[in-house]
Amino acid sequence: MNSLREYLGGREGIGRTLRATLSHCAIAVVFAGAGLLGGGAAHADTGGVEMTATIDDRDIGGASGREPIQLTPDSTARIAITLTNNNSEQIEVRRVGLTGHVLGLNFFSYSTAVGLEVAPGKTETLSYALDLAGLDGQATGLISGRLTVSGADGEELASVATVTDVRGSMRSVYGLFGIALAVLTALAAVDAALGIARHRLSANRWQRGVRLLAPGVGVGLIFGFTASVLRWWVPATGLWLAVAGGAAAVGFLLGYLSPTPATGSEEPDAEDIDFLGGAGETPVGSVPHAGPVA
Repeated sequence: MNSLREYLGGREGIGRTLRATLSHCAIAVVFAGAGLLGGGAAHADTGGVEMTATIDDRDIGGASGREPIQLTPDSTARIAITLTNNNSEQIEVRRVGLTGHVLGLNFFSYSTAVGLEVAPGKTETLSYALDLAGLDGQATGLISGRLTVSGADGEELASVATVTDVRGSMRSVYGLFGIALAVLTALAAVDAALGIARHRLSANRWQRGVRLLAPGVGVGLIFGFTASVLRWWVPATGLWLAVAGGAAAVGFLLGYLSPTPATGSEEPDAEDIDFLGGAGETPVGSVPHAGPVA
């Protein structure tokens, strides 16, 4: 009997852990996305420095989901940056960074040390070759990118947003991120399905809705990841959060509107009672032991 209780308790603990894990992931994604959306305006203020850039002779500022900038692992990308200094003081460029981000998280990053000085009112061009070694293990699919130039103090001087098509592998960090999302979502969905099938959901509508919320968030995130890897669309933070939020709302409503379990559904069923030896009931046809006669 104790072993059965420990087993059921262990499975219930696993379910709670899965729901909590996916819920924490969803909260982290929302805060990361909110931080990215809130910090977007900072990139627009370049302090009077105008910047254009090309990769392999293509203007990266005009890239889109239909015409992205292709990045091939273990190849060399030819990068050319043109800077116009509209400030009253000379600027010094000491580093150029190329990053790819999803939901506020960087999934590939390359930083190159350079040396360029641009006098006030002047325009200068910087060209260099970037070795994309290791990109195969970092990301794959359509990913939002950004090329930035920084000064001697590390402060960003200017940047250009772009869209990249990374020809990486599913064994990359981004690919494993999506696989982990799929596994957590599947486990949370199975846990919720077992709770419905065994009538073990809470009698409280809000608790039932929250229990199906986590699988809904997971489905939304997986949809965005799949669309990115299959190169259907660029996983922009706002759109991805909207999809995940819509899926979460559907999951919550399914739980909230589901039939209320019958009272006492948490008690062991007939098979459990038989297995536990009748759970205190006297079998038909047997004579209870009355103890010694005084």
